[in-house]
Amino acid sequence: METKKEVWLRGESDPYLAAELQPAADALLQAGEELEALLADFPDDRLWERPAGVAAVGFHLKHIAGVLDRLLSYAEEKMLSPEQLEYLKSEAIDQGHTAQDLLQEVRVGIQQTIRRYRKLDPSLLTALRQVGRAGLPSTVIGLCFHAAEHTMRHTGQLLVTVKVLQYL
Repeated sequence: METKKEVWLRGESDPYLAAELQPAADALLQAGEELEALLADFPDDRLWERPAGVAAVGFHLKHIAGVLDRLLSYAEEKMLSPEQLEYLKSEAIDQGHTAQDLLQEVRVGIQQTIRRYRKLDPSLLTALRQVGRAGLPSTVIGLCFHAAEHTMRHTGQLLVTVKVLQYL
């Protein structure tokens, strides 16, 4: 059986994306592929279990989708909308979604994030941006890379949680 190469090793590049953002897009696509494979048959009744008190699989999925939207809003020099703040409050709450419903939110979030990356002016990648109510400093490229890094971090945490749940 041939192993599929990781996204960043496939030599594919998005012609509509600033070259500086290709690694971030690759990381998002890789996370998406890993989540798809991992959760293909994940049982919905285990979505909100928290073995040893760790975050639930459902939280990770909702958080990935939400944080991508929030970080790109900051990169686009926007404050968070009331809807984004409401979504943030709901990330740890079971609202009856299936694993596939939440995985679809992540799919859409990744694709929307890459579309938003494409619209960023490459000459503004080092422009300063304010993050959150405190107005903490970052740059456009910093926010884009943090979106990808944060997604991969939660993907890794989710992977471990799924593996633990498989053995319980």
